[in-house]
Amino acid sequence: MELTAHTRALIDLALMEDMSGGDITTRATITGDHRSRAVVTAKEDIVLAGIPVFQAVFDRLGEDVSFNARHADGDPIQGKTVIMDVEGPTAALLSAERTALNFLMRLSGIATLTRKCVDAVAGTETSVVDTRKTTPGWRYLEKYAVRMGGGRNHRFSLSDGVLIKDNHITASGGISEAVAGAKQSAPHTSRIEVEVSNANQITEALDAGADILLLDNMTPADIADAVALIGGRALVEASGGITFANIREYAEAGVDFISLGALTHGARSVDINMKIVAA
Repeated sequence: MELTAHTRALIDLALMEDMSGGDITTRATITGDHRSRAVVTAKEDIVLAGIPVFQAVFDRLGEDVSFNARHADGDPIQGKTVIMDVEGPTAALLSAERTALNFLMRLSGIATLTRKCVDAVAGTETSVVDTRKTTPGWRYLEKYAVRMGGGRNHRFSLSDGVLIKDNHITASGGISEAVAGAKQSAPHTSRIEVEVSNANQITEALDAGADILLLDNMTPADIADAVALIGGRALVEASGGITFANIREYAEAGVDFISLGALTHGARSVDINMKIVAA
């Protein structure tokens, strides 16, 4: 994982948020060049994501902290398993602990939920993809966590592809008009995706030359009918109303992609802790 300037700035912001006035408890209880060793442990079954970010939090403090990672991002980890050993100045370990864990717990939570969804559609031809429903400022990290869970990334930003949604269609006067405008203005290397919700819109989008159809808020039965109507003339993505309980039905309906905003906005932080074991 590449630590971008944006990620480093996000880490600095998180540290400032937690330590703007210093760590008064650690300052009062730890003196001198006291050093300690700690272990980071998964308290439940998880898919790991965020090791480089966890380590970077301590690095941003400019302290001599060393790490021995026993597992890598993307690894499934059973509960009560030690993820890594951390050694360094005790004050640094104590002060940066929560910020570092917040990143690791959040990203591992996304990877864990993603892997659960990917496993649910195993054996089909369907890929699980994320959306732009990400935490502001965290998109690079959250989409990385999706990949660590075995999912794929949809657009990273509005500049990454043409996706004509209902509001674009309304504002431009219709699907045909919106697709024609996209074909005229977008780079020739860009595929054009159109959001549709019924058979008439599917037919209009295909006739207009759409490359991908986003079937929005349809039932699995409606999806199966739509896939038959499309007949391989465009790639098919399903979105809206899809949960872990029904994701397999949507995959078996024959779509190429299932996009889930819940991979990022619905994932909970998993339980990971860091305990000092020796001074």
